Amino acid sequence: MNHAHSQALFARAQARIPGGVNSPVRAFRGVGGDPVFFREGAGAWLTDVDGNRYVDLVGSWGPLILGHAYAPIVDAVIDATRRGTSFGAPTPAEVEFAELICATMPAVEMVRLVSSGTEATVAAIRVARGFTGRDSILKFEGCFHGAGDPFLVKAGSGVETLGLPDSPGVPQSVAKLTLTAPFNDLGAVERIFAEKGKDIACAIIEPVVGNMGVLVPKPGYLEGLQALCQKHGVLFVLDEVMTGFRLSRGGAQELYGLKPDLTTMAKVLGGGMPLGAYGGRKDIMSKVAPAGPVYQSGTLSGNPVAVAAGMACLKALAAPGTYKRLDEVSRMLEEGLIAEAKAAEVPVTVNRVGSMLTVFFTGEPVYDYPSAKKADTARFGRFFHAMLNEGVYLPPSQFEAAFVSLAIGEPEVAHVLAAARKAFRSLGKAG
Repeated sequence: MNHAHSQALFARAQARIPGGVNSPVRAFRGVGGDPVFFREGAGAWLTDVDGNRYVDLVGSWGPLILGHAYAPIVDAVIDATRRGTSFGAPTPAEVEFAELICATMPAVEMVRLVSSGTEATVAAIRVARGFTGRDSILKFEGCFHGAGDPFLVKAGSGVETLGLPDSPGVPQSVAKLTLTAPFNDLGAVERIFAEKGKDIACAIIEPVVGNMGVLVPKPGYLEGLQALCQKHGVLFVLDEVMTGFRLSRGGAQELYGLKPDLTTMAKVLGGGMPLGAYGGRKDIMSKVAPAGPVYQSGTLSGNPVAVAAGMACLKALAAPGTYKRLDEVSRMLEEGLIAEAKAAEVPVTVNRVGSMLTVFFTGEPVYDYPSAKKADTARFGRFFHAMLNEGVYLPPSQFEAAFVSLAIGEPEVAHVLAAARKAFRSLGKAG
């Protein structure tokens, strides 16, 4: 494929934008080469600035569960925009939207709208700290909760090792308040809680990890974590930024039968517009200003255009059979990718929950951070570019989830699997 226009734009971008991109993973550092610049999307397909077309398995990193330029969302955005893009004041739509969220997410009794997933997670742990009077938080290796300072912490080799900043600019004093534990290891959590439980405000976790590639919770793991939190008075915070409204209409908490104290949401919630939310138990959320003393605010929170998009998206997802159809298409992709890799004698492990999946270039099971890091990233990079050349846009990193949309049908599945057949065979037995 010819990418001359993308390459020219990237050269210009690097002069004015750090690294030439406005979010790091877009730079293709995980796969090599230069990023592709896109002109438009329609349904399951993306078209780049050079006119090349791709089946999209990124979906704007999760929000586009209905595909690109979904007509009811576009119409809702246009209609809202004609009435004004922002008021900085309450609107009827945000009340209706809050009611819809609370009716859909099992554990959310009250909700506050914000403008991003990071804003939601940062606010949620502030509320947890304010409610409990405790300062430390517990996160899990491989889980990503946005770019807030408390989350940019490396996981130590020992389960009780205090975190170190994973980014310059994060003070050591902030990092020390973030404890880490391995994903899928309840024993590690028990040991941390036994020693430091009285100091921990909350445990925040992605129920299905998406930013280490897809990591699937072991049976009973999430339920056990919830029980441990209850035992030690630690708030259980479920980060459903990726999983919310995607794994089921009520998110991972509905799928796994959980009742978190707080839930964070974004991506699908906004229907492709910048929108996030955090919510949960009424007694906890009542601590948020102006009802309570925990301050959080945002000029564009409850933005009417974003709310219109989110409302249209959630209403569309309420149609009968929606998630069954999405799971069927995702299963077809999973099974086809496994079969094509096997035929080419390329060892892979495919992890999938609903419409989130990752092809790990390792023949061993992948269930936590260390096992994910065993994947052959160089081989994935070659696979990525082979797929790109065949018109399939995958996440440009071994350690990101691919997202399937409802716009993908049998023709697109066939296109992806035909591309995968060529891509896997191009790797050869030796890779």
